[in-house]
Amino acid sequence: MNGFREKLLANLDKSKESDIRAQQAATKTDDEIEDILFQRYREELAGNARLKQVIERGKSSDTYRFIPQFHFELPKNSDGLAQKLREEARTLFLQKRSKELLDNNELKLLWSLLESHHSPPLMGEEQYINYENYCKVAGIAGEKFKRYLTASTFARLVVSSSYPGKISVMSLFNYAMRKVWLQQTRIGLSLYDYTGQGYLNESDLESYILELIPTFPQLEGLEKSFHSFYVCTTVRKFFFFLDPLRTGRIRIRDILTCTFLDDLLELRDEEIPKDAQEMNWFSAPSALSVYGHYLNLDKDHNGMLSKKELIGCLTYDGEMDYKTYLDFVLALENRSEPQSLHYLFRILDVEHKGYLTPFTLNYFFKGIQDEISAHRAEPVNFADVKDEIFDMVKPADPSRITLKDLIVSGHGETVVSILIEFHKFWAYENREVMVTDSTASNGEETHNL
Repeated sequence: MNGFREKLLANLDKSKESDIRAQQAATKTDDEIEDILFQRYREELAGNARLKQVIERGKSSDTYRFIPQFHFELPKNSDGLAQKLREEARTLFLQKRSKELLDNNELKLLWSLLESHHSPPLMGEEQYINYENYCKVAGIAGEKFKRYLTASTFARLVVSSSYPGKISVMSLFNYAMRKVWLQQTRIGLSLYDYTGQGYLNESDLESYILELIPTFPQLEGLEKSFHSFYVCTTVRKFFFFLDPLRTGRIRIRDILTCTFLDDLLELRDEEIPKDAQEMNWFSAPSALSVYGHYLNLDKDHNGMLSKKELIGCLTYDGEMDYKTYLDFVLALENRSEPQSLHYLFRILDVEHKGYLTPFTLNYFFKGIQDEISAHRAEPVNFADVKDEIFDMVKPADPSRITLKDLIVSGHGETVVSILIEFHKFWAYENREVMVTDSTASNGEETHNL
């Protein structure tokens, strides 16, 4: 009891009125001291007094003068004035950054200066520039161009140059254009980042894509009624690959560094070859094809796929909606990617153990064996397939296969394919015969020539 009393007295000593309170506490009982402390701590928590004291102590310390405050809480939704102030401040900041970028006329001026200051002789048909002339261009162009014509930029480009001490004028100009484009795109995406934290959630990216549609000549033929499905198709690819943990948001930086944005903005070209459109997930023919397959599977026309219509990752009372179907398609079409293997692994892990066992492999291979019997092909022993899978993957634990084992092995696509798709399994099982036939066919064609 005496020790408890001493601790209470020590806590009272920490307050601004420690001397007075300590004298008063000396004449009070333990229960009275406990009541005093309870009331005091409740008042501090209610008024956030403890946090204020920490901040005040920090401001009075030496470190606070050298390390300024770097964390500022976002204004609450109920604080309309603070929300509006933050929105206006962010808009002004982005406008300022936008004005710092080179416009079309300034890019033309840069090209003209680079051409007129190239360092002879010409290397074929391509112009090169040395560092001396490079510095001259930077000085003539003006302050706004200096961020694109730095010494480090020259150093990075000269490493990949075919001629020592010189860089390609075209490479330098393309670098400047690319940098301007990336900064313009970042500013455009940041306008939809309402919290200013560098992330976009699904609805933010949907709004961005929806406003881009009228600027794409390749999407002029899309009916407005299909726009919402096109936006959904587009956004799902970004989130499937850039948000594998399903946090519901993706970093703007990740959007800029991935190749998806390049594929999307290709739709600004007036003419795109047919084969290139078919390979581009964001093209109108590709989006219409994916949606058409979904409608063809939807036999009861309720906008959802049932177990009978498609067995896969199920939602909404045993049915798959279009958004989930898109994830399923993306996983199957990109089986070598870690995000796809993560998605498919969750489907294969029927026991929800976080790893695949021989039982799990046999569970799925039974379907392959049924297909083999239906095609009246020679039966395949599961034990042989299991041993081959484990030999390919070489898991850390020889009795189980984890997702990490699949990804590290480099054979994840093969393992998944032979477990879920008969034609892929048959192609793998007969790969040596197919190679032999292909070699013989090529030899015959060469002989005929």
